[in-house]
Amino acid sequence: MVEIPDRLACLFTDSVTETGDSYTVEVPKEELDVGAITAGETYRVVILEDAAPAGSDDQQDPSTNSAASATSKPPVSQGAIREVTIESLGDQGDGIAKTDRGYVLIVPGARPGDEVTVEVTEVRENVAFAEVRSGRDQGETSDDQ
Repeated sequence: MVEIPDRLACLFTDSVTETGDSYTVEVPKEELDVGAITAGETYRVVILEDAAPAGSDDQQDPSTNSAASATSKPPVSQGAIREVTIESLGDQGDGIAKTDRGYVLIVPGARPGDEVTVEVTEVRENVAFAEVRSGRDQGETSDDQ
């Protein structure tokens, strides 16, 4: 399970290129245009394996540039209803679920293992917020339903 800290500055998808003895991931300027990034400082970067199956629309052609991925729209919209499983808790105790392309949904009041139907209430470029509409939490038994 991935814990997403409140200090998360950006979350995006791009390909890794090999240059000699090193690898490069280009971060589009608009991804870091949040006022908290300073050139020359050190930041943590996490690289996750692409979980999309071969031939999936989620897989990117390595020849595409980072600008194309930076302009892709979030895979959810405000008011959308989704069924999700809460994977982890954020630093503030909110449930964290993921949807298409690993896009993060923050669900207040949900706990890891909860299988819930949520309504998306706010959409940002890299994260959305949702409210639980119905669901079954991990602690319920068939007698509780």
